[in-house]
Amino acid sequence: MDVDRVAELQRWEDAGAVWRVIGRGAGAVTVALLRCDAGEEVGRFTSDDPHLLAFVGERDGSED
Repeated sequence: MDVDRVAELQRWEDAGAVWRVIGRGAGAVTVALLRCDAGEEVGRFTSDDPHLLAFVGERDGSED
């Protein structure tokens, strides 16, 4: 089953939490999901989905 990572990041932001790009390369991005206070990492994923790459763009995270 495919996961819609863009929808996941949008839900994460809507809940007041933060995400950050922690790695880029070879046409993929690694994203860390952080608690609402931008503290503890609670999850991460790496994806090469073009829709996600376009959504993230050059941003370093949800606060950009």
